[in-house]
Amino acid sequence: MIAVMLFHFNAAWMPGGFVGVDVFFVISGFLMTGIIFKDLEHEKFSILKFYVARANRIIPALAALCLVLMIFGWFYLTPFDYKLLGKHAASSMTFLSNISYWKESGYFEAGTHEKWLLHTWSLSVEWQFYMIYPLVLIAMRKFMSIQTMKFMLLAGTILGFILSIIATYKWPNPAYFLLPTRAWEMMIGGIAYLYPLTLQENKKRLLEGTGLALILGSYFFISAEDLWPGYLAVFPVIGTFLMIQSHRNDSVITNNIVFQKLGTWSYSIYLWHWPLVVLIYIYSLPEYYVYAGIVLSIVLGFLSYKYIEQIKLPSYHQWKDIYRIKPLYFSLVLMSLGVTLNIFNGFNTDLRQGAASEQAKFLDYYNEKFKNLREAYWLKCDTYVSLTEHNSYDPDPVCITKQKEGGVFLWGDSHAEALSLGLRTLLKSNDIPFYQKTSSICRASLTEINYHKGAYKEACDYSNKLALKSIAELKPKIVVITQALKHDETNWENIGKSLLQLGVSNIVIVGPISQWKPSLPKVMVKPKNWNSAEDFIFDAGLDLRAVQVDEKMKKLKYPQGITYISLIDHLCKKDDVQQQYKCRIRAAQGEDLLQVDYGHLSESGSLFVGNTILSKYLLNLYSQSVTTNQ
Repeated sequence: MIAVMLFHFNAAWMPGGFVGVDVFFVISGFLMTGIIFKDLEHEKFSILKFYVARANRIIPALAALCLVLMIFGWFYLTPFDYKLLGKHAASSMTFLSNISYWKESGYFEAGTHEKWLLHTWSLSVEWQFYMIYPLVLIAMRKFMSIQTMKFMLLAGTILGFILSIIATYKWPNPAYFLLPTRAWEMMIGGIAYLYPLTLQENKKRLLEGTGLALILGSYFFISAEDLWPGYLAVFPVIGTFLMIQSHRNDSVITNNIVFQKLGTWSYSIYLWHWPLVVLIYIYSLPEYYVYAGIVLSIVLGFLSYKYIEQIKLPSYHQWKDIYRIKPLYFSLVLMSLGVTLNIFNGFNTDLRQGAASEQAKFLDYYNEKFKNLREAYWLKCDTYVSLTEHNSYDPDPVCITKQKEGGVFLWGDSHAEALSLGLRTLLKSNDIPFYQKTSSICRASLTEINYHKGAYKEACDYSNKLALKSIAELKPKIVVITQALKHDETNWENIGKSLLQLGVSNIVIVGPISQWKPSLPKVMVKPKNWNSAEDFIFDAGLDLRAVQVDEKMKKLKYPQGITYISLIDHLCKKDDVQQQYKCRIRAAQGEDLLQVDYGHLSESGSLFVGNTILSKYLLNLYSQSVTTNQ
C-alpha cells in the first residue's frame, strides 16, 4: 500500500511502486486460501458466509468513497466529467471496473489522472477472484482429496504464470487489467498457505531478507515502461511468497507499531489516496501539496477504518437471508446513482452548480471540440485508428498516394496529426503536395526499440515501416517530424541520414508544443485565469517537461539538411525575474484556445502554428530545394 501510494503521488520516488498491488494480491490469496481450506477440511465451509464476510469488509468503505465523490462532483464537475464519474462508480460498485478501464484504453482516452476511481480496478480483480475461487475449490473437493487439490492448485498456479507471460506480450492492456493474468498471483499466496516451510530461525531470516530484497528491488528497478505483469512480476510475487514462508511474525519489519497500524488502515488509505492524487493533478497544485496529500490519505484512511470498516455488520450462511445483507443495498444504491448520472449525461442542467456555471459550459465546449478532430487531424492516416476501428493496417489512399513531384511528408504521433490541418492549408495555398503517415503515441524511428504494448506496438511498427517505404516512393522534398515528448531520446542522426539517402532534401524536426496539466481548458477556468483578456498566461499548470526537452534539442548540433524548429520559443516567453514561462493560450482574442486538452492543437491552433510559425521555415526550405534541383 505504501509503495503504491508513493508511486501515485510521485512516480520518481519509487518507479515500480505500482507492483505493491501484486504484493497485495499474494497476501490476499494467502489469507483467503487459509479461510477456505480450514473450513473445507472440516466439511463446514459456507460459501454464502464467505461472500458476506468479503462484502462486509470491502463494500461499505468503497460505497462511502463513491458517495463522497458524487457529492463533490455535483458541485464541481462538468457534465462530461460527472457522467464519466457515474460510469466509473457504477462499474466500481459492481466490481467490473477493471473491465471498464480496459475497454477505455485507446486513442485520445481521458487521462488516467482524471479518473477518480481508476484505482478500484484492483478491487474488482480481487472481488472476481473471491467469487470464483471458492466455487472452484468446492467443485474440486467433491471429486478429489485435499492432497490432490493442493497439487492441482500448484499446477494451476504455474500454468497461470505462463498464461500471464504470453498474454502480457500479446494482449498487454487486457493482461494488465483482467483476472486471468492476475489469478496466479493470488494462487501463489494460496500455495504459501498449503505448503508451509518449517525452518530454523537463521534460515527464516535469510528467507525474509531475500523476499524483502526482491520486493524492494522491484519497487526501484521496475518501471511503468515495462510490460506488466509478464515475467517480471515473478520478482515481487516470489519476494512476497518468501516473506510469508519465513513466518517471522516477531520481525521488526512486520511487527513494528507503524507498519502494523498502516497495515490495519491500508484498505481505506488505498481507497482515499487516489482521489487526492487526482485532485492535486486537476487543480495543478504546487508540489508541496503532495506531502499534504500523503498525510491526508493516512488520516482519511484511519477515519474510514474507525468509523466505517469497524462497523460490525451481521453475517449470514443461509440463502434465504440474502435479502438481509446490507452491503448489497449499498452497492445497489450507489450503482443506481452512477447509472443515472451516466444516462442523464452528468445532469447537464442549471439545477446543478457543476453544470450551470460558465466555466462548466466552457469545458464542455472543449470536450466536444476534442471529440471532433477526426478530419482536422486526418485520422484516416493513423495506423492505430485503422487497426482498431477497421481491423486494417492500411490508411486511406489519399494519405500516401502520389500527386506530383515533390511535396511535404508529415510523420509522427498524434502531435504530428495536430499540425495536419495547418500544414495542409498552408501547402494547398502554395500548390505543394501533402502526405501524412502517423500513428497514436508512435515516435518516428528506424530500428529503435518500440516500448509500446499490444495494438499500439503493432500499429507503430507498421506505421514507421510504411512511412519509410512511402517516403522512398514519393520522394518528398521535405519530411516534417514531430511527437509529444522525448525528442531528445530519438536517434535523429540515423533518421536524417536514412531520409537524405532516400532523396529527401530537408528534414524538419518540430519541437514539443507547450503542454498543460491537466489541460489548457481546465487551466483557464481557474479563478485567476478565467477573466484574463491576455493571450499569454503564467500558470503552474505549464508542464515544464516540454520546456526542458526543447532546451536540450536546441543545444544539439544538426547536420546539413536537418532543421529544428522550437515551438516553445514562438509560443512562450521566459520572465528572467520570476524565472517562469508565460505561454500563448490563443492566437487572438475571440478565437478558440490553441489546445483542446493538455497539448493537442485545436483547429484554430493548428492553423495558427502552420501560418505563423511553420510557414516561413517550410516555404523557404521548399523553395531552396526546388531551386537546387533545377
